[in-house]
Amino acid sequence: MDAKDALLTERFDDALAYASRIHRLQKRKGSEIPYVSHLLGVAAIAIENGCDEDQAIAALLHDAVEDQGGLKRLEDIRHRFGDRVARIVEHCTDSHTEPKPAWRARKEAYIASLDAKPADSLAVSIADKTHNASAINTDIRAVGETVWERFTGGKEGSLWYYRALADTFALLLPGPASDRFEREVSEMEDLAAAP
Repeated sequence: MDAKDALLTERFDDALAYASRIHRLQKRKGSEIPYVSHLLGVAAIAIENGCDEDQAIAALLHDAVEDQGGLKRLEDIRHRFGDRVARIVEHCTDSHTEPKPAWRARKEAYIASLDAKPADSLAVSIADKTHNASAINTDIRAVGETVWERFTGGKEGSLWYYRALADTFALLLPGPASDRFEREVSEMEDLAAAP
């Protein structure tokens, strides 16, 4: 296979190194797991769900603006990886500012914004939320109810948010990716309801 036939090119390699570098000191909520594990997981799900290279790059960078530099970071991403990647990353970002707006209002605004976003951005968002839901399910099994203490919305808010996302994605981008996310959310609800 020559370079023109590659599914992922050096652009992806560059984005992977860039994402690892800018998130290097970050850890997953309530754990010692390096944050890059989430970025790798989201990119893997995006690729498995049929996303192209720009979307896979955006999956690696989807939290860079929110967590690592705001709009200045977004412009750096645009410069390095192009307008489409930057647009998808921006669409995956629910806040550009510090301090972030109140949690519930921010999440409600994000959900309300989804119907104005194109399918290529929604696909990356679904990959992100699928990885998050899967991680929550794994953690519920490992530590039980204490997992909800990690989240600003707590148990009730988190369950509301993931159900609202699943219902919205099913309407806006029906298919295998939103079905996969729905399964994770249903499992989360079942685990949360278990005694």
